[in-house]
Amino acid sequence: MRAVLIVLDSVGIGAAPDAAAYDDVGAATLPHIAEAVGGLSLPCLESLGLGHIPALLPDGQPLRGVAAVDNPLASYGAMQEVSEGKDTITGHWELAGIEMNPGFSLFPPESPSFPAEILEPFKDQTGRGILGNKAASGTAIIDELGAAHMESGDWIVYTSADSVFQIAAHTDVVPLKELYRACEIARKLCDPYRTGRVIARPFTGPPGAFERTNERRDYAFEPTEPLVLERVKDAGIPVYAVGKIEDIYAHRGITESDHTGNTETSQQAVLRFTREREGGFIVANFIDFDMIYGHRRDPQGYAAALEQTDQFFADYLPLLAADDLLIITADHGNDPTFKGTDHTREYVPVLCYQPGRPVRDLGVRQGYYDVAQTITDFFGLDPMSKGRSLLDQ
Repeated sequence: MRAVLIVLDSVGIGAAPDAAAYDDVGAATLPHIAEAVGGLSLPCLESLGLGHIPALLPDGQPLRGVAAVDNPLASYGAMQEVSEGKDTITGHWELAGIEMNPGFSLFPPESPSFPAEILEPFKDQTGRGILGNKAASGTAIIDELGAAHMESGDWIVYTSADSVFQIAAHTDVVPLKELYRACEIARKLCDPYRTGRVIARPFTGPPGAFERTNERRDYAFEPTEPLVLERVKDAGIPVYAVGKIEDIYAHRGITESDHTGNTETSQQAVLRFTREREGGFIVANFIDFDMIYGHRRDPQGYAAALEQTDQFFADYLPLLAADDLLIITADHGNDPTFKGTDHTREYVPVLCYQPGRPVRDLGVRQGYYDVAQTITDFFGLDPMSKGRSLLDQ
């Protein structure tokens, strides 16, 4: 008996009703990608029922190339986030049963973004100065300040529209161990400000050809309530985390983790846990959609990544037994055709697959925490405080 939760990072499906509050009216990640590339080819996700979801939304836009098939294999629906925010931590925490209202605090976009109460002790404790101190695209600020960083040894620190304190450093200038230690220092300094994440952003290469590496690490604010992962692990059921999941959940409720750095290695880890572990709860984040294609506004690359992941699912579904459960969803949107480079406030799709079981229209769910409730329902555990199981008939 196995439950598998796969989060397709940033794969939204249409602007949420409160998108105006986030300046995201008109965003629609999947529909706009499909239009931008002349249609998506996602035969496995189509067979599961992905093409039925847009019709459930008030202003749903069809997915060009993805039909609403007869007799879909999975129950299908959409979920509206109820927590305040549109960042990774908020979305994943809500999937795990926690509602964040009020949400995490944000730093101002203009320089200086970070207060002296954070930066002065950060400089003292790390022994390095500061560059940046503003909101910026991660690749753009490295291009802008990377050479100065290599000359001075100062940290590049920056924020975004999310609740983040990001630290970039060249691996030839700052060893990874030192960068991670700096993030631990920053994490403690940011805690009083309710900052969602401190993120290590190592990069390599010469000026003009800098590249970020896969050694990124996220240092999350400690969850304020028990996570569904903890509930499952405390019941004696092993929990296997893939990708940045262990960082997102502050290493809580996890039996074993494979901290992969990209979607392909995450897919291989999911396959390995499925083949080599008996039962349990597998939680995976497929990061490339957001990290490489969404923020960099690359709809063609995003589409290719979706089609590669569709093939992964085609290969993966035959591994699941009749008493297994697979949930495919997302944590927020990141429309690569939209203005700016930030996440977008959107509904997310949800597909709930149990081999050979009856399927149904799940409708539009209020709260991602229906996923957490589904996991406790599936394993026969006491219910979470919020949410309604997707398995309820």
